[in-house]
Amino acid sequence: MKTKPIADTIAFLKPIADEVGVEIVEAQWDTRTKSLTIYIDVEGGVDLNLCEKFHRAIDEPLDEFDPSFGEAYTLNCSSLGLDRPFKTARDFERHMGEKIELHFYAPFEGKKYHEGELVAFDDETVTIKTPKGELIVPREKTSKICLYIEV
Repeated sequence: MKTKPIADTIAFLKPIADEVGVEIVEAQWDTRTKSLTIYIDVEGGVDLNLCEKFHRAIDEPLDEFDPSFGEAYTLNCSSLGLDRPFKTARDFERHMGEKIELHFYAPFEGKKYHEGELVAFDDETVTIKTPKGELIVPREKTSKICLYIEV
């Protein structure tokens, strides 16, 4: 299945997302299932009604944009979920001062998992406050950084 670049599709949809009041976090083509999934977020969280509203808003314009060059595909609109990985600086900014989880490829400071309050970040590191003090973590060592969800 030939498709237009995801970046072009996101750029095309951004004005519509702004109008609806959502942020496009990610988009993915699945050539196996011939589906385009647009992941959205908004302050306060995404619910089914918002996904449906955005889906309806982009359905016809996407047909005109023709991201699949005339091939049939399924359009999905979704939230990445509460435990979605942080991908952008905005993700970190939005959760500054909140408790986050850091998962590692290999043990870091003796553990493959740490949690703590997000107190700082940059392109290279993430700093969390733990009961034992501040922990500065190289981002390259993390496999996933996400919001801590208390169950």
